[in-house]
Parts: sequence; structure tokens; C-alpha cells
Amino acid sequence: MSKVASDYIIKKIKSSSRITLGLATGGTPEGTYKHLINDHRRNGTSYKHVTTVNLDEYVGLSGNHQNSYQYYMRTNLFDHIDINQDHAHLPKGDAIDIEMECKRYEELIENIGGVDLQLLGIGKNGHIGFNEPGTSFQSKTHVVTLASSTREANARYFDRPDDVPTQAITMGIGTIVKSKEILLLIAGESKKEAFKKLIENDVDESFPASILKKHHNVKIIVDEKAALSLEKGKIPISVI
Repeated sequence: MSKVASDYIIKKIKSSSRITLGLATGGTPEGTYKHLINDHRRNGTSYKHVTTVNLDEYVGLSGNHQNSYQYYMRTNLFDHIDINQDHAHLPKGDAIDIEMECKRYEELIENIGGVDLQLLGIGKNGHIGFNEPGTSFQSKTHVVTLASSTREANARYFDRPDDVPTQAITMGIGTIVKSKEILLLIAGESKKEAFKKLIENDVDESFPASILKKHHNVKIIVDEKAALSLEKGKIPISVI
């Protein structure tokens, strides 16, 4: 899955003189980032013409905190490629005025011309970015209170479950679906029910990822473990 995703991203980067990538964090894209790094080292694929905007950041964590997404992106990708660090954007979780930071980030995305290719994962409850069930499909970048299931899923990255922040800044669903193209990665048996709901259920704000069914250009890459809940003949996409 990660290799297929990285090959697709690399192809887009090489075929563009200027491109904006929307990036995600967490366990699902880690393999993809490793392949991008390996390709850069072996083949010299350049990121000098690439701008990136990340989906989200924890409220209250500085960019130097080892559990911040700023730190995650530096250690998992940015420090290992030739991207201009000034062109690699994330929300500032430690901003003094969080609401103003949301507005700034939304305007930044608009001013750079939006996202050309957005990389997404999916939460067990269907969240994309940190947009929890019930989030408006028209939402812009905003502060969200994290669901207990989301905090539990992310607790493995912290010393104690209580250390997981309770809020985050996230691109809104309305912001995400403005992306010209979306690449959704779904991996692992723990995501099989989310994948099943995405394929079989109707579009509804109670399952945020369902809005992707209405996007004009979405590609889904799913591994076999995540696809176990569906008969292969019923899956309308290739299973990697």
C-alpha cells in the first residue's frame, strides 16, 4: 500500500513544475514517507518546487514537542528531503490566539491556490483530519475537541493516556474536499469496519469520510487486512 501510494505521489511531483501536497500524520502514512525518502536518496527526486500543508496539529504543543505533528513531519519526512522548510506548513498548536490561527491557516491554504493532492487516512469512527462525527461538511479550519476513541487511538504515542491533548486544530471537511485530488490510505484490520462503512453506507455527517463519495477525484488504496470485511467481488477498487 505504502509503495503504491509513494509511487503515485512521486509521479505527480515529477510531472509538475509547482505542486501543493496536503499531508497527514499517524501510523498509516509512515511507510509512504519512508518510500519517498528512499526515492529521494536513490533517485534524486526533488521537492524544491513542492509546497505542503498538513491537516492538523494538537492544541497546546509547540513544534519542538516530540508528540507534535510538526516534530513528526520533520523526523519522518522534511529533514530527509530537499524541500524548502518555509514551504512546509502546519497549524501552530501553541498559538496565543487559536481562533485567529485557524483563520490564518485557512487563508494560507487559499492564498497558495489550494491543495493539488491531499493524502488522507481514516479514523475508526470515520474521522478525516481531526473532524469527528457530526462535523459539518462545510466546515473550514477550526478547533475540535477530540473524541475519546481518537485520543485512545493516539495514546500509544504518549507516555500516559492522560497526556494526549484534548483539542486540535484541523482543516475542515469543506477545506479538505476543495482539494483537486484526494488519495485515501486505509491499512490494518482495525480499520476494516471503517472501510466497510465507507463503501456501503450513505453520505452522512455522522461518518465524516463518507463525503469523499461526492468528490470528483478520489483514489483509495487499501490493504487486504482492512478489506477483510468485504467480499472482494463487492469492492469497487483494486485491493493492494
